[in-house]
Amino acid sequence: MRRMSGQNERGLRFLKMHGLGNDFVVIDLRDGGMAPSPDLVRRIADRHMGVGFDQMALIRPDADTDARLVFLNADGSRAGACGNATRCIARLLMDETGKTMLRLRTDHAILTAEDAGGGLTRVNMGPPVLDWQAIPLARDVDLLHLPIAGDPVATGMGNPHATFFVEDAEAVDLPAFGARHEHDPLYPERTNVEVVQVIDRDTIRLRIWERGAGVTLASGSCSCAAAVASARRGLTARRVRVIVDGGELEIDWREDGVWMTGPTALVFEGWLSPEWLP
Repeated sequence: MRRMSGQNERGLRFLKMHGLGNDFVVIDLRDGGMAPSPDLVRRIADRHMGVGFDQMALIRPDADTDARLVFLNADGSRAGACGNATRCIARLLMDETGKTMLRLRTDHAILTAEDAGGGLTRVNMGPPVLDWQAIPLARDVDLLHLPIAGDPVATGMGNPHATFFVEDAEAVDLPAFGARHEHDPLYPERTNVEVVQVIDRDTIRLRIWERGAGVTLASGSCSCAAAVASARRGLTARRVRVIVDGGELEIDWREDGVWMTGPTALVFEGWLSPEWLP
């Protein structure tokens, strides 16, 4: 994969990528250029009048790692972590450089990514955040049993999560359920919402509502949070297969962090025209 350039007289170049249907617009700013404004991010995110994505990922240079990644939600807000986008960009950079292991800086932490073989890419999302102030929550509560109807679990993965366990994940009205709980007062910075059905000790079914994006087909950080919550509740092992609407991920909560393995896809590359850009 050749290195792409950023904005010039042709407009703004971008890549469209996805991990299990969790889709991204990727903009390479390693050679310079300004990040899109929140208004432009929202315009690009429009699936009818723009390109459409769950998150935007910006690649920037970094003196101490292979790249710095910045993630933006479809509503223009900043996301501290995005596991599937990290895997997608790791695959992009591995193809570009020939490396099989990378270190990538995010708002949350410096993450290690590696080629898992068979076309799969693995990333260590770091240890889960299990401190109420760091997640953050509005007050000190039992993270394994939040005082919210449905008895969810709170976890941080560089962004906040509320994981609900249900008998039948398909029966949940996810748009209504997710929108309601994203703005729960216990989460001052809003939260991602996971609905989990435990299939067995090694498998969970997960449906996802991402803050600032809505219902998504997959989410790396949500999959990690759901796996951690399931293990902490004693419902599963620490290594599980996570079945999301877009496919399957493997989550392995090890001593050094939560590792996520799955496929990535480069869909197309294109240009946002100068006439369309503000």
